[in-house]
Amino acid sequence: MYKFDVIVVGGGPSGTCAAIAAARNGARTLLIERYGFLGGMGTAALVGPWMTFHDEAGNQVIQGLGQEIVERLQELGGSPGHVRDTTGYVHTVTPFDAELAKMVYLDLCLESGVELLLHTWVTAAIMEGRCIKGVQVWNKAERQELYADVVIDATGDGDVAAFAGAEFQVGRSSDGLTQPMSLMFVLGNVDLGRVRQYMREHPNEFYEKTHFDLLEGEHLSVNGFYTLLRRAKERGELHLDRDMVLFFQTARPDQVTVNMTRATKIDAPDAWQLTKAEIALRRQMMELWRFFQKEIPGFEQTYIVTSGPQAGVRESRRIVGDYVLQASDIVEGVEFPDTISRNAYPIDIHAPDGQGVQTINLQAQSYCLPYRVLLPKGIAGLLVVGRCISCTHETLAAVRTQPSVMALGQAGGTAAALAVQAGQSPREISIEDLQRRLRSQNVLI
Repeated sequence: MYKFDVIVVGGGPSGTCAAIAAARNGARTLLIERYGFLGGMGTAALVGPWMTFHDEAGNQVIQGLGQEIVERLQELGGSPGHVRDTTGYVHTVTPFDAELAKMVYLDLCLESGVELLLHTWVTAAIMEGRCIKGVQVWNKAERQELYADVVIDATGDGDVAAFAGAEFQVGRSSDGLTQPMSLMFVLGNVDLGRVRQYMREHPNEFYEKTHFDLLEGEHLSVNGFYTLLRRAKERGELHLDRDMVLFFQTARPDQVTVNMTRATKIDAPDAWQLTKAEIALRRQMMELWRFFQKEIPGFEQTYIVTSGPQAGVRESRRIVGDYVLQASDIVEGVEFPDTISRNAYPIDIHAPDGQGVQTINLQAQSYCLPYRVLLPKGIAGLLVVGRCISCTHETLAAVRTQPSVMALGQAGGTAAALAVQAGQSPREISIEDLQRRLRSQNVLI
């Protein structure tokens, strides 16, 4: 029988940080991932840059393992670190090289003693009543049963929690629609000097908060070209629900990541619908490539460097936990006694059935995420980290970003290790002990 202290399912930014934290805190930890590499949405869907480690005043609110990952990338030349967001949407963004990020995640896992099982899918939860005891997995070799004292669901879609019978919600309360999916892709051979020149000459064509005074000194983030985009759609050259051209300079001087494709009204766990979305998004990517070459100054000779192996998913299942985090909690900056991490990203809702983005800014500089949102109501032995935590549709639009879920993963992995050491379920551990341990790991709570 395969037996571990902690099993983490899903090797994205949250799951990888959870596994590293659990192993560093003394637990024998297995990390299960369906791909042959780690990094999740950042590497499998090329979702970047990371947004954001800082509040609007420039104070860093997310450190810990997330910051360690950034520093490792900087050492490899795979990230410039935290740079100002020239669109003005948030204070900083953190560009990263996806290929080098795969290696950083892998190295940190192996150095920390995490055991890996790649190319493997979880197909069921092993339950005793309402307590999870392990997971059933499937790969090309065989079906296996793997057991653990604590299981962490970091699948993004809440797959393990759903298998375990946990209650969950999907989409907005009015109609169940989720935020759209986007296929990210990278364009190369871009003359960013010409982009900057156009921006200075046509300031009304760009997002109202754009920092034109920072265009020369920072990595370039762009939200605009509104008229060029609208005219292309009117001519029937583009078929997508987007009202802005949005791209970000990568860690490379002549490459940008494009975040514009959209697939709406798709249920991410449904493979038939997901297939439909992937096809539509790749067609949109090809239209956008031609649009950039034809219309956007500096992109005349651009080419597609790479695209995400899969679409980026913003939203699917959300568990119902011991507490459901509300939009008012984060807008008002409510302080919780069981805080395990902080975040400062605003509510950023991509319209589930249209082209716009609704932004709700914070009244406080940052907000807290409580431990209870990681605990599926009525299920023992299971923690959930990442974008499937217990929160509302609106709240998810703020806490789903990769720096945020890195911090949630570190907290969940640390909590799992403490539960194993104390012979308790995750729900029974001392919050004070968990917070003390997190502070010792440079986590700001």
